[in-house]
Parts: sequence; C-alpha cells; structure tokens
Amino acid sequence: MSQLPQDIEHLSAAEIDALWQSQESEPFTLTPEQRAELRDRVARYRKDPSDVIPWEQVKADLLRER
Repeated sequence: MSQLPQDIEHLSAAEIDALWQSQESEPFTLTPEQRAELRDRVARYRKDPSDVIPWEQVKADLLRER
C-alpha cells in the first residue's frame, strides 16, 4: 500500500499549494483508465452542471483542515 496519503497529511498548506502549482506547469500523459475517468466525469457534469464543487471551495476546505 502506498505511503502517499500519510505523507500528504503532514504537508503544510504552503507545501500543498507549491506542489499543486508545480504540477500545473509540468506536462503529463494520461493512462487509458484516467482518460476514461475524465470522460465519465465530463459526461456527469454535462448531465447535471449544478452537481459540482468549485475548486476554490475544495482548496479552502483542505487548507482550513490544516
């Protein structure tokens, strides 16, 4: 089992934000499974656009828990 979830719990809000920012600027390749998941999520969003949580709210909730 991955140690990543436990490692992430020990990051500060600034470290999480820096990690996120660094990932946004680096190109990446999706696996077929990830592409399928994204297609499913887009389809669910198109079916009901009101059933979402804005990134700003998710981020604020994560930072508040720290």
